[in-house]
Amino acid sequence: MARGLQPIERETSDRSNMTLKIERVSDATGTTIRLIGRIQGEHLAELEKQIKESGSQVALDLEDVELVDVQVVRFLGNCEARDLTLLNCSRYISDWIAKELRLEK
Repeated sequence: MARGLQPIERETSDRSNMTLKIERVSDATGTTIRLIGRIQGEHLAELEKQIKESGSQVALDLEDVELVDVQVVRFLGNCEARDLTLLNCSRYISDWIAKELRLEK
């Protein structure tokens, strides 16, 4: 059963209304949360809420993520540490996560 959620919308300087859209798809094996657009620190509370509502087997699909900030990178690193799966994570984001994890040690 698929369930799409309303996009989170924020005004940006280029007059684009959407910075992040969240879609959630659940089946017998778990839930995939698909993130589309730009993720900023201000979106993390809503994203954490979606993760908590999704049960124990959660994957974040980052294929259509265009831009993240450092708060998001740290959040994603924390998600991996909590055994959430990051799908289709771009190399620049995964490298940045690894760098932030090294800085925390």
